[in-house]
Amino acid sequence: MFKKILIANRGEIALRIIRTCKEMGISTVAVYSTADAESLHVRFADEAVCIGPPPSNLSYLKISNIIAAAEITNADAIHPGYGFLSENAKFSKICEEHDIKFIGASAEMIAKMGDKATAKATMKAAGVPCVPGSEGILDDYEDCLKTAKEIGFPVMLKATAGGGGKGMRAVWKEEELQNAWDSARQEAGAAFGNDGMYMEKLIEEPRHIEIQIVGDSSGKACHLSERDCSVQRRHQKLTEETPSPFMTDSLRKKMGEAAVKAAEYIKYEGAGTIEFLVDKHRNFYFMEMNTRIQVEHPITEQVIDYDLIREQILVASGVPISGKNYFPQLHSIECRINAEDPYNGFRPSPGKITNLHAPGGHGVRIDTHVYSGYVIPPNYDSMIAKLITTAQTREEAISKMKRALDEFVIEGIKTTIPFHRQLMDHPDYIEGNYTTKFMEDFKMKPMVAEE
Repeated sequence: MFKKILIANRGEIALRIIRTCKEMGISTVAVYSTADAESLHVRFADEAVCIGPPPSNLSYLKISNIIAAAEITNADAIHPGYGFLSENAKFSKICEEHDIKFIGASAEMIAKMGDKATAKATMKAAGVPCVPGSEGILDDYEDCLKTAKEIGFPVMLKATAGGGGKGMRAVWKEEELQNAWDSARQEAGAAFGNDGMYMEKLIEEPRHIEIQIVGDSSGKACHLSERDCSVQRRHQKLTEETPSPFMTDSLRKKMGEAAVKAAEYIKYEGAGTIEFLVDKHRNFYFMEMNTRIQVEHPITEQVIDYDLIREQILVASGVPISGKNYFPQLHSIECRINAEDPYNGFRPSPGKITNLHAPGGHGVRIDTHVYSGYVIPPNYDSMIAKLITTAQTREEAISKMKRALDEFVIEGIKTTIPFHRQLMDHPDYIEGNYTTKFMEDFKMKPMVAEE
């Protein structure tokens, strides 16, 4: 087992990893930018090393600084969390070269599954259902047009190095294709330094349902059932739940088996997710694989009583998995609390939190790194907390979430708490009747003036 783990991340996920390490008797090293000197992950780690100024490319993405921090503190493993360098093949390789265990996928695995066009080809070979589309990266616009005509409109153009909705364009008819091709490539090139594009058939009325998997060094894998991540805005998830209200026992069995087949085909080691699009007829198609822990992992932990970070660490240290598949025994919902103003187009709202009161009670979990007096820097993702409620039924989990959101007070900045409170009252959400298009028609009700 590892003696000391460096956490190459910040915020709530860094704090989440530190907590499990402490429970396992493993020493921790936090790294931080100057903007995060007062963050809780810095305060609760056994050691902390400043790795640079606020911009990510000069701190949390600066591989040389992170490796140096690991070496001067004698860390024998690095946990990358999510985002930043968690799916960076070069970083995984450099860790290996410095005899530091990367708690995540190997460089080869990240390269194979991180490129979406290659991942799709791999999954086809594994016998996992895939969305009809181009065979790999499109050569040029002529190839793009030819492929669109072959699979039929509507189509979805996607950046092969994409993420966060960048370089994605839905195209409904041929006249829109050239403009979409040009703008998507330009956006992808600027965001990722790679303007490679591929194409898929656009699945109408889709659900975004992912299967959590864990694989060990022997090539054995298991699944921990599904999470429904369909409530999204600009391809960014807002809330997630498990089990999915759209799921049937038969579909869960099929998707779970497909995910395990995918993981074992590539001999995947670590925790990851196989992401699927599911159409209104409950046909499912492989979309991508995330070779890391997910933001929404707590809801899976809550419904099967399982510490996913602990499992990541055990697998990385060579401990084999049980091979048992898990199915949800309870219902859990996560709301991502962002420092954004939902009344003004979800505009970012960094600044000082002047007052904070967190909800509590049975079945309420909060993962956060913020506190009263904490200053949210403008340099990073706007998520500041995850509120998770768990109950025997979906109805009870929604009622508990409403109560918890009503208790949650964050003053000094704007947050998405009012949005989530309105979402929990929305008839379609209550009925479980939502797709990835849900937010296109969602309108915030006006604020009620305080008396």
